[in-house]
Amino acid sequence: MIVRIGHRGAAGHAPENTLLSIQRAIVLGADMVELDVRRTRDGRFVLLHDEWVDRTTNGKGTVSEMTLKEVRHLDAGEGERIPTLEEALEIASSRVGVILEIKAPDLAEGVATTVRQSAFKGLVIYASFLHHELERVRAIIPSTDTMALLENGSSSPAIPIGIKASYVGLPLDSLTRQKVELFHSASYSVFVYTVNDPLDIEWVKTLGVEGIVSDFPDRL
Repeated sequence: MIVRIGHRGAAGHAPENTLLSIQRAIVLGADMVELDVRRTRDGRFVLLHDEWVDRTTNGKGTVSEMTLKEVRHLDAGEGERIPTLEEALEIASSRVGVILEIKAPDLAEGVATTVRQSAFKGLVIYASFLHHELERVRAIIPSTDTMALLENGSSSPAIPIGIKASYVGLPLDSLTRQKVELFHSASYSVFVYTVNDPLDIEWVKTLGVEGIVSDFPDRL
């Protein structure tokens, strides 16, 4: 059974990384949602992919230089606001699992602590291209699940082994059957991102991967 993962909620159907996007993913039958986490100037964790707010909101500037109050005044699309991590966990709890991608250095402890202090019920996977952040999460929650996200061209199981990751996230652009088999031989579950075209989805399914990330979870 392949895990169906909504990218940034259901980014193909609603503004990415918003509560509306998470709700759409749940309605469309996603098993998990992938959400991006950053921190405001006053230390609050919010959902945002980019360092800058310019692309996804009507504002300008970097989220790390804004307070939560300033961030909350921005329109993230369709009248949605940039949600806090706590709000996202509340709406997802008992309804859908979450993959929390740590987008910047020195966030791991705070993100893990926020999750532990929440009432969230369900599977949580911490993911990042910043692999030292995953090591920090494991230092706080030794039994937690982590996912080492790998760039195009990276095909060495040594990376997730070194940080004791449970999963690897591989990009569609450089995916091959051989690469999937290599990570499977090292006992890692493979998730593939971001797969939107129906033909690509069907091909990826033939590779025996454990999870597929898509802006359109309904296509999975």
